[in-house]
Amino acid sequence: MSRKPATRQGLRRLRAASARLIAAAGMVLLPALLLAPVTGLDTHGGMIGPGVVMAADASPAVAVPAWLEAEIPKARLAGSGNFRYFGMSIYDADFWVGPNGYRTTAPHADRYALDLRYARALVGKRIAASSADEMKKLGLGSAEQRAAWQTRMEALFPDVQEGTRITGIYLPKHGARFYRDGKLLGEIDDPTFGAAFFAIWLDPKTTGGKLREALLADAAPR
Repeated sequence: MSRKPATRQGLRRLRAASARLIAAAGMVLLPALLLAPVTGLDTHGGMIGPGVVMAADASPAVAVPAWLEAEIPKARLAGSGNFRYFGMSIYDADFWVGPNGYRTTAPHADRYALDLRYARALVGKRIAASSADEMKKLGLGSAEQRAAWQTRMEALFPDVQEGTRITGIYLPKHGARFYRDGKLLGEIDDPTFGAAFFAIWLDPKTTGGKLREALLADAAPR
């Protein structure tokens, strides 16, 4: 027996059902992406999605915020990236360096800043947990250290909304200092933590390899 040809109405219903199924799948996958302070195309258990890291041209003409200039005199923008998922912007990231730039052969020698501008609401404690998880993936710190770092990050990291700007300053031989919208949040004074935290974005083995390339576009010493 031959099948009855599909009507236009039937096709519309099928397409609508397919669209709802795809949307539902996206709502399941997207929260995992949003929990990470940095994401690549294959993060969180090897999830592969239609993510895109778009690089923006670094420009020395970009105005340096006064509070960042106080932290890193003569700071310059080394690179920027925008992460999108299913066409939605998740966050923008800027990487600022000082006169000595950033040397991949000596990543802990000089101050630098990573500035994230969130496009989605995130819970501070879950950002902290995800940060600790990314450190674990990179094999940084012991289990005890990561647990202690997570506790300190949970106490320090705020919940964020669309447009919230969180900036981390790497402090050589000291740790890291954090700002929210240019206002000081506090410090984590542990050199090992500082190196591990920024490795989430800058380590060659980071899950966000494309974003790393964008951030380091003009980071070399001049």
